[in-house]
Amino acid sequence: MTVRTRFAPSPTGFMHLGGLRTALYTYLFTKKQGGTFILRIEDTDLERFVPGATEIIYDTLRDCGVLWDEGPDVGGDFGPYIQSQRKELYLPYAKRLVEQGDAYYCFCTKEEIEERRAQAQARGETFKYDKHCLHLSKEEVQRRLDAGQPYVIRQNVPLTGNSDFDDLVFGHIQAPNETLDDMVLIKQDGMPTYNFANVVDDHLMGITHVIRGMEYLSSTPKYNLLYKAFGWEIPQYIHLTTVMKDQHQKLSKRNGDAYYSDFIEKGYLKEALVNYIVLLGWNPGDDREFFTLEELKQAFDVSGLSKSPAIFDVNKLRWFNAEYIRRMSPEAFNRAALPWYEKAGVAAMNQDILQRILQPRVELFSELPAMVDFLTAMPEFDNSLYAHKKMKTTPESAKETLLGLQPLLEAQDPWTEEGVHDLLIGYAQKTGLKNGQVMWPLRVAITGKPVTPGGAVEAAVLLGKQETLARLARSLERL
Repeated sequence: MTVRTRFAPSPTGFMHLGGLRTALYTYLFTKKQGGTFILRIEDTDLERFVPGATEIIYDTLRDCGVLWDEGPDVGGDFGPYIQSQRKELYLPYAKRLVEQGDAYYCFCTKEEIEERRAQAQARGETFKYDKHCLHLSKEEVQRRLDAGQPYVIRQNVPLTGNSDFDDLVFGHIQAPNETLDDMVLIKQDGMPTYNFANVVDDHLMGITHVIRGMEYLSSTPKYNLLYKAFGWEIPQYIHLTTVMKDQHQKLSKRNGDAYYSDFIEKGYLKEALVNYIVLLGWNPGDDREFFTLEELKQAFDVSGLSKSPAIFDVNKLRWFNAEYIRRMSPEAFNRAALPWYEKAGVAAMNQDILQRILQPRVELFSELPAMVDFLTAMPEFDNSLYAHKKMKTTPESAKETLLGLQPLLEAQDPWTEEGVHDLLIGYAQKTGLKNGQVMWPLRVAITGKPVTPGGAVEAAVLLGKQETLARLARSLERL
């Protein structure tokens, strides 16, 4: 059997991390099996459709290296791959079920159903549709259809028996038919529901394995009844546990901590995100944590999927991101950092020095502008900053040191790291000061901060000779 899988998102906004994890698992499982990975856009819910969201799906998946073999923009033998373009397919299948007695027309209004729901709740019962319209005669149904009365088509679930099934993660699932409701297959606008369209499409596209969130576990028995009614082969199921923010809350879209784009904007690397997301609910069976996408294709196995909800730990993700940053080549770091250099206004400065002082310290690229803000604007500071107990410096000693350095720095040529470093060390030796007693006052005088990435030498070279001397003069005036 050739494995065929699909990732079938709805274009309702940005890509949720839970949805991205489903895409990754589906892709990795398929590639490990040498199968075909399909992208299908399920846009039948017109009320939730967001313009531009389909392109966001494409861009996010490609950004993560999840490339589809068949789909809306690459074609294939089973298209179209956008459900709204397949609209004419579904009604004939639903009518076939009606003819077989496996579905029926329902003319109940929303208000009537809500009234019955309220009555059931008042009795302390869980509401499910009561098959009210199932008992209409063929003639009555036809009369209402001819009169143009709005309708939906509902599945006719048996009242007895079971629709048990096996899942590759959760094992055998028991599902008595009496607990299932008659779900809507075709809506009043003629569009299929997600529940009906995905069954029809999965069959027509030859899907062999369905990988999706465990929120669909309870609907799967109803899907299987549809497969059996049509006489179609039922696919194998792999249901995935929920991604949680903590023990009690799901990862929330409202809090800005659930979308892929949110994390990219915060300065996370896509490679770190992909690596971490795959480990949310999957264990490779050994102590490895760092994987490239190619390594994941080889390592991924369904047996490593967890039955317990996965906790999204942003601190662990941050650690992952920091580790990925440390492992980057200097060139790769500067390429990734360039948008943040530009945002910070330091892109024109010596990027070799920026990389050397920032790469060991930065955990998120979004931290970078705040780390180098002293390079573009001298902050206000108090002269007490010159006092350093360990260095035994005071504002008075700092003033003396800086006055001695000022003419030497004015004469320094070339203005390079080596040149400025040798000047400062030479001055310390000449005056009998410790290196730190020279470096500390100068760093404070030209950065206005007690702590900076890099020291006085790097700051002076990044600022350039003219700006360094100007800042030094202003700081001496304050002293």
